[in-house]
Parts: sequence; structure tokens; C-alpha cells
Amino acid sequence: MDPKLRRMASSFVALLLLLERGMFSFPPSAGPLDKVFQYIDLHQDEFVQTLKEWVAIESDSVQPVPRFRQELFRMMAVAADKLQRLGAEVDSVDLGSQQLPGGQSLPLPPIILAHLGNDPKKPTVCFYGHLDVQSARQDDGWLTDPYTLTEVDGKLYGRGATDNKGPVLAWINAVSTFRALEQDLPVNIKFILEGMEEAGSVALEELIRKEKDRFFSGVDYIVISDNLWLSRRKPALTYGTRGNSYFMVEVKCRDQDFHSGTFGGILNEPMSDLIALLGSLVDSSGHILIPGIYDQVAPITEEEKTMYEAIDLDLEQYRNSNQVEKFLFDTKEEILMHLWRYPSLSIHGIEGAFDEPGIKTVIPGRVAGKFSIRLVPHMNVSVVEGQVKQHLEDVFSQRNSSNKMTVSMVVGIQPWITNINDTQYLAAKKAIRTVFGTEPDMIQDGSSIPIAKIFQDIIQKSVMMLPLGAVDDGEHSQNEKINRLNYIEGSKLFAAFFLEIANLHS
Repeated sequence: MDPKLRRMASSFVALLLLLERGMFSFPPSAGPLDKVFQYIDLHQDEFVQTLKEWVAIESDSVQPVPRFRQELFRMMAVAADKLQRLGAEVDSVDLGSQQLPGGQSLPLPPIILAHLGNDPKKPTVCFYGHLDVQSARQDDGWLTDPYTLTEVDGKLYGRGATDNKGPVLAWINAVSTFRALEQDLPVNIKFILEGMEEAGSVALEELIRKEKDRFFSGVDYIVISDNLWLSRRKPALTYGTRGNSYFMVEVKCRDQDFHSGTFGGILNEPMSDLIALLGSLVDSSGHILIPGIYDQVAPITEEEKTMYEAIDLDLEQYRNSNQVEKFLFDTKEEILMHLWRYPSLSIHGIEGAFDEPGIKTVIPGRVAGKFSIRLVPHMNVSVVEGQVKQHLEDVFSQRNSSNKMTVSMVVGIQPWITNINDTQYLAAKKAIRTVFGTEPDMIQDGSSIPIAKIFQDIIQKSVMMLPLGAVDDGEHSQNEKINRLNYIEGSKLFAAFFLEIANLHS
């Protein structure tokens, strides 16, 4: 097909998708944004092609093998080159090597620090994103090659499409559009792009602390687009995430296993002790049984309750799409509060247990249970650690077991919350109204996204989470995708945000 006709067809398809979802309205004239939006519509195939090229790079940070590490370096080099072509000053910070278990050492991909514009009269907005991905193979259940971006019915399938290459490119698309039209950027732009987020953001916090008074010294606002809407069709702004405390509880009799015919009935069996300990943590309604655990939870305000009522969530569709027969709660408001505003406790697994097919009459000599607690404001990691340890010690002592128990917290991430009336949230709301013709859902995220709290604590500037992906994008899972609509309209959203934040800041 002729390239011009293909672009026209793509624009028409995008319009149809907007109409079908009820998201499209003709907003009042956006003034300087008219040409920006037209340019993005006309060049959307080029933007999709760039995403295809980025998805094709197997930048897997989860598997510590040389081939994927080379791909990570290639991905960071491609991104650095893209930014340099925009006229940005780019610094690829060498992070040295990563020491792995077993003595192996692998080089760490650089972190990109880039900036474009230094006008003191303009606000400076810093965008954080990551270019690494979770592992993916087609035989894991993908319908297409995960590293070949494939469009089906307006959905762009590929590993990293929504997490996080698509949103990173949407930001770049917005910047490049102003440059292509020779329009003055309303804001100064900074980028911090990393390649190890899926592996725990190795060395990132240390770099942020180091650059606090240099690269970040002039930053006014920080934007993160590394999460999803709550809806398939309605945009969202995220203003909070839960923290996480991950625990290991070990019960040990000896290092070797026992035969149940020889020792069954004459031992305090470690597995029985562990089951009793894990069973004491949470009841069948999801209520955590650890004394004092709810004492720090911030009370829910009337304003919050009103916000929950306005959120677009079809419970029946949500239940069916997740293949769940019944949730613990019956209303939208209860579901959202227990996802975002109340702590939850999940039991994840048991090391040392016999978990293979078949029959084996073994008594494990040592077992270790794994569980975590999702934390909410104003819970404190250290306080929760003490409460958990005290509770398990009390339960274990009541069993009068001769075994040894040890409890350790292996991960501790504080919850993050911010002010929804902050300047950049107001700017983002206005930008969403301009592009999508609707008010956003104001949501929190039940997961933990440590980078938001890190930025907030170290840089001490406004941090906003502005998601582009739809709830069904499947980040980390098979058939990950981003809708063409979300990707292209997201590029417009960022462009509109630049203008709105410049107006409100001044």
C-alpha cells in the first residue's frame, strides 16, 4: 500500500477505536497543540515502527547471561543515539560490573542521563523510564514472537511494548514533534533511563544520591509512566503505591530429611510447626491476625470515599477477565480499598517441602516459608518487622517445639503517597481532558514501585505517576501489548502536559 494511504488508514482506524470506546470528543481548540496533534496522527506509523525496532532488542535483564547483557548495552546505545539526534546532551553513566552468585561477573548497562533545554524561565520536567524487559519465549504461551511487534485489531503485541518501551518512546515522540515543527518546547526536559529495573534497579539509588546536586539540581517535576490504567478505556493518574515487607520463616530440626516410617510420631516435625506459623498470619476473610498491624494505617477520609465512587470499574468484567469466581468483597469501593488502602498478607511458598509429582514418605528436616505484607500509609517497615517477629515467636513458643525457628525480613519497601492537588497533577488532569475528553480516574497501585519513593525522599521534588497502558496490557505476562490508541494518544498527552505544566508553573 502507498505510504500516504497507509498513514490515512491508520489515522482512520485510530479514530474508529476512539469512537468505539466512547473516549473521543472534540475538545475546544487547543491552540498551539493543533499542529502537534496533527503531526503525531500523520506520523503514527513511524512511531510504531520505532517501537517495533526497540521491541526487537531482547533487553532481558532478568537472565544474567552474556547474550542478554549485550542486548541491554545495545538497547541503551540505541536510546542514547535517539536522544542525541533530538539535540539532547547525553551522558551514559558507567556503573561497572555486577557480581553474581558463584563468582560470575557481568557488566552493568549504563544509566542514561540526558537533558534538552536550560531556560531558567521554564520549568524542568524529568522523565524516568526503563528499557529492560522480563524474560519471554514464544513457547511460554505467546501467540506471536515476543520480540517482533505484531499489530492485531489495533493492539501492538511484543515484550516491552507497555512495560516500558512504549511509554518511554511516547515521551520522546512528544519531544520530537515539537522539534520537527520547530516549535519551542514549553519546558526543559531531562531523562533518566535505566536498564536493570526488572532485576531490582541495580545501582540506581546510589546514582540518584550522587547526582542529587548535579543532574537533579534544577529539576522541578519528576514523571514516571511505568504502570497501568485501572480501565481498558478510561485514563488514570496514580498518586500512591503500596510498600512491601517480604519475610522468610525457617523451622529446622536438622539439615537432613527423615523417613516417616522410622521417625514419624517421635519428632516435632518442622513442616507441622511451619504450617501452624503460616496459618496464624491471616484468616479466611483476608484479615491479618498479627497484633497491632492495623494501628498505623491512615484513616480513610470522606474525600477518598468520593474518589472511589467516581472510578470506572466494572466488577463483573474485572472478575471475568481475571478468571476469578468470587472476590472477598462485593462492592467496587471495598475492592479498591483492600487493593490500595489496607495492608494485605500473601503466603508465597515453602522451601524444603516435597513438591514434585508422585509419592515420597519424607519428613523435611528443614523448611522455610515465604510470605509478604503489602504496606499502606502510614505503616513503617521497621515497626511491621518487629510486629511480625514478635507474633511468630509467640505462636512458636506455644507449640513447645524442640525445633529452631528464625525469622528474617529480606525486602522492606515503604509505601508511597503524594498530593493529588500538586501542580503537575492539575496539569496532567487538564492534559487528559484535552486529549481524551474526560476526567481521569484517580487511582493508587496495589503493587510496589520503589523508584517513586526513592525520588520523593532523595530529590524532594514533586513525583507523579502518569500511566499510558490499559489494564489488560499484560505487563510481565504472555502476549504483552499496548494499544495503538494508548501509544499515539499517549504521545499527544505528554505534549499537552508540557504546555499545561509550563502554564501552571509560571
